Amino acid sequence: MNRPPAITELTGSGQLGTITLDWKPVSWATVVDHYAVYVLADGSYELAGKTVYPHFVHRGLGFTGVTRSYRVVTVDAAGNRSRPSATVAATNLTSVTVSGTSLARVGEFDGKGSELALSPGGYASYPTRFPSDVDFTFGTSTPSADWSYLLPGPADKWAGSKNHRATFRFDLAAVPAQDLDLALWLIDSHASLAGTALLTVNGTEVGRLTFANGATKGSTIADSTYPGSPLKPSYLEKPLSRALFKEGPNVIELFKDNGSWIAYDALGIYARK
Repeated sequence: MNRPPAITELTGSGQLGTITLDWKPVSWATVVDHYAVYVLADGSYELAGKTVYPHFVHRGLGFTGVTRSYRVVTVDAAGNRSRPSATVAATNLTSVTVSGTSLARVGEFDGKGSELALSPGGYASYPTRFPSDVDFTFGTSTPSADWSYLLPGPADKWAGSKNHRATFRFDLAAVPAQDLDLALWLIDSHASLAGTALLTVNGTEVGRLTFANGATKGSTIADSTYPGSPLKPSYLEKPLSRALFKEGPNVIELFKDNGSWIAYDALGIYARK
């Protein structure tokens, strides 16, 4: 058997719920059918997936950090297989929803948006239901009535082709002793125009959040967890300086002035243990 060349320079990096692998592709002289990616599980390597690109994202890994070992095999057009690459180990990140303590949140961080207003397909009612956009107070407001499952952007004609703002209010008993963490999980987003949003805390701009493009189906489907779900969830978690917060009322705002909609799983503020 004429083996194709083995891949080299395999690297791995961990993110929330995923591990990303990259490697140097084999020479163009080899007609590659695909690369087969294997992960070590219960003492043996199992197929994690196939790709035609020198890049693979292993998804659905949960939100507690676990170290996994990977190797990759080149498969050529004739079905010949290379020797396995050198092994690389990578660890997915632990979410602040696991490591921290919830101070205030809306949604359940469960891969579903069905508990939120207008879900699963009522986006066209947003302009009449939320004519002044979403303004939610933790402990007083009701997610199913007061927090829209979608945050539209200026690219959305159905929402007026204008900028939109989501306001999240909560109280703190005291200025936090440590920095806090924002968790913003999405069940889906627009497939090509997910865009960005400006994040402010108590009126101070703290940065721009960039959203991963999704699969678009989240505008009419509320569950990303069932087998074969067409949704493409994504996760943003960001540290926020304790200096941004104060005793008593606090306000976080997402100003969607770029791109199209995002579909929430949940949003929350977490203290570090």
